[in-house]
Amino acid sequence: MLIKNLVVILIAVSQWLPVMANAGEVRIAVAANFRSTLNEIVRHFEEDSGHKTLVSSGSSGKLYVQIKNGAPFDVFLSADAQRPAVLEDEGFAVPHSRFTYAVGRLTLWSANPDLIKGDGKAVLAKGGFNRLAIANPKTAPYGLAAKTTLQAMGLWNQLKGRLVQGENIGQVFQFVYSSNAQLGFVALAQVLDPKINGMGSRWDVPESFHDALGQQAVLLTRGKSNIAAIEFVHYLKSPKAQALIEQLGYGVE
Repeated sequence: MLIKNLVVILIAVSQWLPVMANAGEVRIAVAANFRSTLNEIVRHFEEDSGHKTLVSSGSSGKLYVQIKNGAPFDVFLSADAQRPAVLEDEGFAVPHSRFTYAVGRLTLWSANPDLIKGDGKAVLAKGGFNRLAIANPKTAPYGLAAKTTLQAMGLWNQLKGRLVQGENIGQVFQFVYSSNAQLGFVALAQVLDPKINGMGSRWDVPESFHDALGQQAVLLTRGKSNIAAIEFVHYLKSPKAQALIEQLGYGVE
C-alpha cells in the first residue's frame, strides 16, 4: 500500500516537473484603468502556465516614459493605440507585435446613488457639485476622452474651475470613491468591478463624444526572448482572456 501511494505521488510530481522547469517571469506595465481586469487574467494565466507575473500600473504616458528610460518591462498594455505604435517605431517594441486587447468605455460616476439621474450633460450643467475629477489629459487617454467629452457638450470652459486632476484613472476613481470629488469620469470597468458592483450612480458617455478608446498591447524588446512574456501575449488574445475582458466591462474586437 505504501509503495502504491508513493507511485501515485511520483506520477503527480512528474506531471508538474515540466511546468516548473519551464516556469518563467514576465514583467507587465499596464494602464491604471485595466489593472483590476488584468489581475483576473493574470490569476488564470499563472494557474494555466506556471509562469510568474509582476505587474506595475500607472498612466499610459508615464509608463511610456519609463519604458523609454529603461524600465525593465516585457509587455506594455496601454490605454491607447498611439504609445505602443510609437514604441514600435522607436525600436523599443517588437515590430508587428501590437494588437488591440480591449476597447474602453468612459462613464460619469458618483459614489452618491442619487446624484446622477438621466442625462449626464444636464447633471453637469446644473452644477450641483463642488469637484469634478478627470485624469490628466496630457498623459492619460481616459483623461483626454473626458476633456473631449466636456468640449463636445460645450461645458469645458464652464467647468474648468471645478476640475481636480488625477495622475491616472485609478487615482480619479479614488477621488470619487472617497467623495473628495462628487463626480468623475472613470472607466466603466472600474464601476463594474465585483468589489464595487455598480454602486453609486452613473451615466455612460456616448462613444460619439470622444475618440474610440482602443487599448493596445505590445511585446517590448526586452521581452522578445522571454518565453513567459511571449506566452502571456498569446494568452491575452485567447478566447478565455477575451471573455473575461468583455465580462468585466470592455469591448473586444
